Amino acid sequence: MKRRLQLVLMLLVAVAFSLPLFAHHGNAALDTTKKVTMKAVVTDWRWQNPHSILKFDVKDDSGNVVNWSAEINNPADMVERGWTAHSIKIGDQITITVNPVKNGKPVGRIVQVVLPDGKILNTQYITQQQ
Repeated sequence: MKRRLQLVLMLLVAVAFSLPLFAHHGNAALDTTKKVTMKAVVTDWRWQNPHSILKFDVKDDSGNVVNWSAEINNPADMVERGWTAHSIKIGDQITITVNPVKNGKPVGRIVQVVLPDGKILNTQYITQQQ
């Protein structure tokens, strides 16, 4: 009986720790009906798990600099779409399209990045700008 109780407790602990992993991948905070395209300067590029993070500065309509942060999938997924750790460099002037968060903060999920040389990094595939 003691062994069975230990097994049940271990199973409950495993389930309790795994539930946040499922919640982590939700898109509830994003406005997936909106796409915002901005000209930006890259300030940080983190090629990391579980999501790669791009930080960039954008000038608003008043000329003030707004610090944005956006994420994409993990590196293994993005390599298949043509992205690499060296695709984006700090200081690059890019055009970026994101699905913004619903609360209006400067945060989003990357849809596409147009690099300084015109190469398009898409979350689905990579193409050359015509």
